Amino acid sequence: MSVDATQAPVRQGTGLVLLTLSSGQFLMTLDSSVMNVSIATVAKDVGTTVTGIQTAITLYTLVMAMFMVTGGKVGGIIGRRRAFAIGCLIYGAGSLTTALAPTLAILVLGWSFLEGVGAALIMPAIVALVAGNFPPRGRPRAYGLVMAAGAIAIAVGPLIGGFATTYFSWRWVFVGEVLLVLAILAFARHVQDAPLQSRARLDLVGTFLSATGLGLAVFGILRSSEWGWVKARPDGPKLLGVSPVVWLVLGGALVVWLFLGWERRREAAGSEPLVRPELFANHQLTGGLLLFFFQFLVQAGLFFIIPLYLSIALGLSAIKTGVRILPLSLTLLLAAAGIPRLLPNVSPRLVVRLGLLSLLAGIVVLFASIDPSAGAEIVTVPLLLAGLGIGALASQLGSVTVSAVPDDQSPEVGGLQNTGTNLGASIGTALAGSILIAGLTASFLQGIEQNPAVPASVKSQANVKLAGGVPFISDADLTAALEGAGVSQDASTAIVDVNQQARLDGLRAALVALAAVALLALFFARRIPTVQPGSAPR
Repeated sequence: MSVDATQAPVRQGTGLVLLTLSSGQFLMTLDSSVMNVSIATVAKDVGTTVTGIQTAITLYTLVMAMFMVTGGKVGGIIGRRRAFAIGCLIYGAGSLTTALAPTLAILVLGWSFLEGVGAALIMPAIVALVAGNFPPRGRPRAYGLVMAAGAIAIAVGPLIGGFATTYFSWRWVFVGEVLLVLAILAFARHVQDAPLQSRARLDLVGTFLSATGLGLAVFGILRSSEWGWVKARPDGPKLLGVSPVVWLVLGGALVVWLFLGWERRREAAGSEPLVRPELFANHQLTGGLLLFFFQFLVQAGLFFIIPLYLSIALGLSAIKTGVRILPLSLTLLLAAAGIPRLLPNVSPRLVVRLGLLSLLAGIVVLFASIDPSAGAEIVTVPLLLAGLGIGALASQLGSVTVSAVPDDQSPEVGGLQNTGTNLGASIGTALAGSILIAGLTASFLQGIEQNPAVPASVKSQANVKLAGGVPFISDADLTAALEGAGVSQDASTAIVDVNQQARLDGLRAALVALAAVALLALFFARRIPTVQPGSAPR
């Protein structure tokens, strides 16, 4: 008979368990940000283009999203700790393959596929292992620190990638990942795993349907910045007069609907479903999943916008950009670890609402601070506020979702939770990018149209060539391009000035959209309970 984790006392050595699981979360999240500052260098080393490397990064997210639900179920069948260990082995093999990759194909095999499959096994297992190793009263702090480790990985990823690429090689980042995997495996034996209660068979039809539906939707979202959300870009593909993104997202939604219908029929027939459909009727669980989705949407959008502003608009190096983002990690850790420790009985709903308000305040302060004369220091206060908000959310949401169901369902919840965070991160990056480019393009074309220093011939060419989107480029790159095109000095200066303002307008438009999402999330916070898991009702 298995031990009920809701009644289990705090075991000795839980600090080492927490370090092991947090390291796993850090490692899984690091790959989504560590190479963003080194794309050009990686592309040159493996003989491809920037687009090829961006495709590899995109496929990594796609593979994770496709198999996260299945990974959670596999953990329930073979054991959470075993799934965690097998996932680490696959992920480590992928990291080693990436470090040695001579071509793009090998890079995609290691980075996108093997690491993606490994992450799909590891991340749901982490959620379940926290539930199995910590009693309810200790879970908010444990989940907070685990989620904080992931957010910190996003924050320090550019710094690690920039440092390694500048002074050594980007390949050493993946060598470091292999070493970290070995350390995690060495300490994983300290992690307790509840005995299996059943040996259910994996739902292969459900696996295919869930992977296909989520894969179509996420792939469409990830391509939206290049193809357009609804209206196809002039240089992009069309299907029945609109962007393929529409059909991919609709097709994905249809397949997910078929998947849920299949799961209901399977459960009615007495077979083990991949996901129990009744989970979606759980008010607390769906509230936690929705808030996770909104958190990662806003978080990913910010981590897309702020490095762009620092590195391109202000011209900071990759290392300096990473240093400027570090204040977020400070308040994030303080909130994620401090709130459960200092306020163990605080209302989760209150903390979530305050966290969203802090995140919203950070976005608003950044929006209000951006102007042509601003320097890099303006991001410090917004990042401190955003980190405080993300840490507050991280301190509560993991415990809220897992405590909504019996412990034996925690692997399924882990799969759903990480699917929600991946969807949120994908949409956040795509939404922020598309709104930024749309705002930049509209402002730039209007600016040069109204500027008398820009010749009519240049205005005409700009309206034709840039209608599909103005690239977010630095003043130096734009000046070089204008000189190469034979544009006069006066016109070039005027166009650079217009581009400076247009960049800020695009950034502001994206920030407004993220602020609106953070505000929207407040309406769903009422689904979060007011009592901590394991506490007596008040």
